[in-house]
Amino acid sequence: MGDCNRIQRIGKRLMGWSVIGYMLMLMGCQATLPQGQQVSVTQVISGQTLEVLDRAGQNPRAERVRLLGIDAPTGSQEPWSTRATERLIELIGDDRTVLLESDIQPTRDSNGSQLRLAYLWREDRLLNEVLVEEGYALARSSAPNTKYEQRLTHAQEKARLTGAGIWNPTHPMTQTPQEFRRSSQE
Repeated sequence: MGDCNRIQRIGKRLMGWSVIGYMLMLMGCQATLPQGQQVSVTQVISGQTLEVLDRAGQNPRAERVRLLGIDAPTGSQEPWSTRATERLIELIGDDRTVLLESDIQPTRDSNGSQLRLAYLWREDRLLNEVLVEEGYALARSSAPNTKYEQRLTHAQEKARLTGAGIWNPTHPMTQTPQEFRRSSQE
């Protein structure tokens, strides 16, 4: 009888440790929420650039933000430029509140003025990724800002394989935005 009680106690201990181990495993699998700054979008300039208002602190200030990890059609690269801009407006939504998440290098100098670099979140969606996955932009990471490079590359591969947006086989975009900007400068 003593052996039976001892086996039951060992079984209960193992069961307890198994439950704790299972719970720890589940906690480790949950996606972490992005850390960033809540802002209001005042204007969408292009499919990869917007203006936001930071209402925190005493003096609200407007900032121009360039979305990290993507390269959207710009300027007269139509119809893709207009479509990317319109889709970003839709994704931002009516209340225009979004979360900006920085990476390693949070700003860069653009023609003498600071340009904030960020990933754009609306609720639990990374909008940079949505634009790439739906074929409105290309994945294009630039070191050292590569936090979501793998996600964006997978999104682009999905868009390419499904022929979404700029990858449409009957009407594809023939130059990358970077190539288009270079040829426009010549």
